[in-house]
Amino acid sequence: MKHFLIIAVLSITIFSCGTGTKTISNNTSSEIANSDTIRIANDSLEYEIIIVEPGFDSWLISQPPRGFYGQAKLESKNRQFVTEYNSRVLNPTQYSRNLYSEKINYDPAVDYGYEVNYLLYNYFMYFQEKYNQRFIGGRN
Repeated sequence: MKHFLIIAVLSITIFSCGTGTKTISNNTSSEIANSDTIRIANDSLEYEIIIVEPGFDSWLISQPPRGFYGQAKLESKNRQFVTEYNSRVLNPTQYSRNLYSEKINYDPAVDYGYEVNYLLYNYFMYFQEKYNQRFIGGRN
């Protein structure tokens, strides 16, 4: 009886250690990139920003909702962040070209609308958090 139990346990163990079924993902890198692409546009579609940043979309869900900040605050913060970001682009010896590759064209005199400002502001917050960067006036 003792041998029977040992053989039964070993048999179950061996059969349960099988490889099982494999799930094969047919996602191409472009499909993955599309799922991580955020298109930011105001209602009239005069202006848009396209962010291709893995993880930004899921991070954004955990942030304060639209309407939490006023447009004036978002515009003020974005002016500040864009100025600092662009100054870092112009200083490649101090800041990585991998992070600061191109200047951002943000004109403070233009009304980009709430949606563009909201998502741009949140992208700056995400950028600081993900890449351990600190902008003046950003989160500490």
